[in-house]
Amino acid sequence: MTSTDATSALERVRAELARAGHADGIVELATDVPTAAAAAEQLGCQVGAIANSLVFEADGAPLLVVASGGHRVDVRKAARHAGVRKVRRATPEFVYEATGQRVGGVAPVGHPAPLRTLVDTALADHAEVWAGAGVAYAMFRTTFAELVTLTGGEAVEVGA
Repeated sequence: MTSTDATSALERVRAELARAGHADGIVELATDVPTAAAAAEQLGCQVGAIANSLVFEADGAPLLVVASGGHRVDVRKAARHAGVRKVRRATPEFVYEATGQRVGGVAPVGHPAPLRTLVDTALADHAEVWAGAGVAYAMFRTTFAELVTLTGGEAVEVGA
């Protein structure tokens, strides 16, 4: 990703959060945090409080699953919740096309068009959660309830 791509992805997330009335709580970190463990370490929170935005291919269409960093997504559960036959991990190219963001920094908002979204109920176990802000070095603080509202997502259990 060029620095221009990164800046525009971050700015799209910032703009979407502002439109939703979310206080600008984007934190730009000194280094990339492409994994939940790396993000939790830098932010000083539990890994389960990291909201991983994972794009899957669901019968050919993008499906965003915002999952707790504390576990893996059960694709069979995700498929049942989404009412599709098959859910599989999307390619980096598919992710970028659907979100305008690169793998390792995908945010739950700021995409070119709304994505069907499932939000992991395990995130409700945390008073605050941290989600990606469109680039691998930025995160924003939110709550489970606000995350569901921001994404227009469906709160479901997706963990394996």
